[in-house]
Amino acid sequence: MSEKVFNLLCLCMALFANPGLAQAAEFTPKAEKVVDNVYALIGPLGQRSAENDGSNANFGFIITAQGVILIDSGASKLGAEKIENAIRAITPQPVRWVINTGSQDHRWLGNDHFANQGAQLIALKRTATTQAEFATQHMQRLAGFLGARLDGTKPLPATTRLDDANATLELGGETLTLRYTDAHFPGDAWVWLPKHNTMFTGDLVYVDRILGVLPWSSVKNGQRAGQALITLNPKYIVPGHGRVTDLAQAKRESLDYEDFLADIIGKAARDMASLPDTLAKYTNLPQFKHLYNFGDLHRANMNRAFVEFESAP
Repeated sequence: MSEKVFNLLCLCMALFANPGLAQAAEFTPKAEKVVDNVYALIGPLGQRSAENDGSNANFGFIITAQGVILIDSGASKLGAEKIENAIRAITPQPVRWVINTGSQDHRWLGNDHFANQGAQLIALKRTATTQAEFATQHMQRLAGFLGARLDGTKPLPATTRLDDANATLELGGETLTLRYTDAHFPGDAWVWLPKHNTMFTGDLVYVDRILGVLPWSSVKNGQRAGQALITLNPKYIVPGHGRVTDLAQAKRESLDYEDFLADIIGKAARDMASLPDTLAKYTNLPQFKHLYNFGDLHRANMNRAFVEFESAP
């Protein structure tokens, strides 16, 4: 018997004896220092799953003398508990404020867990409104693959709702500015920390994986927000998905892609070009092809961008 066959038989016997070995490893978030007292929790690049409790996105927190400011709260009570454990590994300070950058499930469905511990839930007004509108849909979708792992999760939209499109907060001695991006979901926002030259972009920026254009996304808004981000010139960027990065990578892998969708696909739509011909012409884009999920999402992204510019040139 060859060594290769012997090793394969040993693996099969081990899996038979312990079926748990065949399951994907459960994702446990860990804090990564960005700068000073600012930390990121980097989620997996793949899709939502039971192993990551639906929280395949990035989160973050800022430690202050008066408590922790959490950026987004995860997709479930269990996911929120894991975020809390990751914070406690760095500081004993409690989470006093939760800021939601969006209304997609993993941005806010952990809110109730932190509110029960006394945290204040903060978001721009349209963000909280969209959270309430999508709550039932999010819970039904998550229940389909999380099952009992969703137990105890109660949708709680942000209760402190900021009216201004650009709202500046002073929390625990830190200055934070929230601004609508309205790109991936209506009411999406970024959090800018000017003292630390750091931005939590929410789902405006993806790196290492291709961004997704959903039926309710806006490529036009994404391009406008991207241009505003470039003007701020942040040194550190915590994207919605992918590693902590800088402006150069964010532009190369996300903002340039928004420009492509708006300037090339949008122009084709305005010029009344054929949709099938347009999709075929730009199927292969070497500058973005290396990004995770490109093959799965790129064609649909172009399709939705085309429809957006076709319906409202």
